[in-house]
Amino acid sequence: MSEQHPMDLKSLRHFAALVEHQGFIRAGEAIGLSQPALSRSIQTLEHRLGCALIVRGGKGVELTPQGQLVLAHAKRLLAGSTALKNALRQFNDLEDGELLIGAGPFPAADLLPRVLGEFNRRYPGVRVRLDIQHWNALRRQLLAEELELFVADIRELEGDPLLQVQPLQQEPSLLFCRPGHPLCSEPELTRERLADYPLASFRLPGSIEQILRRTLPRPEPMISLECDNLDVLKRLVMQCDALSIASRSTLTTELANGQLVLLDWPALMPGTSFGLVTRLHRPLSPAASAFIEMLQAAAQTPAG
Repeated sequence: MSEQHPMDLKSLRHFAALVEHQGFIRAGEAIGLSQPALSRSIQTLEHRLGCALIVRGGKGVELTPQGQLVLAHAKRLLAGSTALKNALRQFNDLEDGELLIGAGPFPAADLLPRVLGEFNRRYPGVRVRLDIQHWNALRRQLLAEELELFVADIRELEGDPLLQVQPLQQEPSLLFCRPGHPLCSEPELTRERLADYPLASFRLPGSIEQILRRTLPRPEPMISLECDNLDVLKRLVMQCDALSIASRSTLTTELANGQLVLLDWPALMPGTSFGLVTRLHRPLSPAASAFIEMLQAAAQTPAG
């Protein structure tokens, strides 16, 4: 029987880099390793696992089925190793380490900047990385241990057996457009007139889109201009006749400056039903615990 060699994180890190950068030369440059050394590292990993991980001779880096399985496990192991190192570095007064968090469009526009500013003032040694994504992408990242927590729309996440979900804020959605929009001079808005103009919006959970269809009916496609970045969405609306929806707290500056105006239409739906999401039964790093404490306090305090 041949001697069994344990897998080491270094070789898994090399394999993950190869896939990420799609080539031995680019991956080697990114991790500071020569192409021959990286090639030997991948071959050694394949030998230890007893299978080929990449298809030789193909274009780019094509994974075998075994390679795809190893990559998924490698990402989790590497993320777990990073989380352990972060927790150990943060243990003493949060002087070092990294905090990986995610956010949906609404909390990223208002609540998260306030909390991150306070967190940075209190713990300047902790490096924070914020990913702004749709809630479904954030869930995938969280379960892959690429994030420690995220704040986003929770209406399709509540009841998920893998997640811990804590509601934070809820505000109604309001309809807005640019100043001088043709609808601004209408004495009375109607569903038919609203349907004459395209709707710009972030991606909506299916259940919320159904509510919106009942309150703002329009021909397909429901959303003509889709963007998950709320700042970009607002600037887009300033440049055309598209209508959009958001909560009042995320429009405060633009309304005050006269860059956007509200249309007199009833509240469309609970537009910012977002909350804090973590993995169920997973310990949090000291930095994440400190951040969550600030987040919960800020969610009870209006911006101003």
